[in-house]
Amino acid sequence: MIYYLITLIILGLDQLTKYIVAATMDIGQSLPVIRDFLYWTSSRNTGAAWNILEGQMWFFYIITIIVAFVVIYYIHTVGRYHPLLGVALALILGGTLGNFIDRIFRGAVVDFIDVYLGSYSYPIFNLADSSLVVGAILLLVYTYLDAKKEKRQHESN
Repeated sequence: MIYYLITLIILGLDQLTKYIVAATMDIGQSLPVIRDFLYWTSSRNTGAAWNILEGQMWFFYIITIIVAFVVIYYIHTVGRYHPLLGVALALILGGTLGNFIDRIFRGAVVDFIDVYLGSYSYPIFNLADSSLVVGAILLLVYTYLDAKKEKRQHESN
C-alpha cells in the first residue's frame, strides 16, 4: 500500500539526517543554513516536544507502541479508502517511528532544525517532528472536510 511507502520514505530521510548530524556534529554545534533564520544545531531530547516529560522513556515506549498500532489499524480500515486520511496517517506513523528508533537506539531523540523568527528561537526539531505536525494538520483538514460532507449529505436527505 502506498501509505507504507510514504512512511518508509519519511522514516528513511529522518534517520539519514539524524545519522549525519550525530556522526558529524558535536552536541551544541550550530551551522548556519540561512543566517539569522535557519541553522543546523545538534541537540538531544530525552522528552517530548520542548522536553516535556524529560527522561520518561518507558512512558514514550508504551505510548509509541499504542499509537503505532492504532494508526496502522486506521490505515487498514479507513485510510485506504480516503487518500487524504491515508497520507495524514502515514506521516504520523513515519514521524512516530522515527523518534521511537532514536529513543531505543540512541537513548534520546536527535534534533537539529533550529529556526529563528526575529529574536524568537523556536525549539529545535527534526524531520520526524515535522512529519508528525504536517500529518496532524492533514488529519484536522480531513476531519473538517469529512464533517462538511456528512452535513451536506444529512441536509440533502
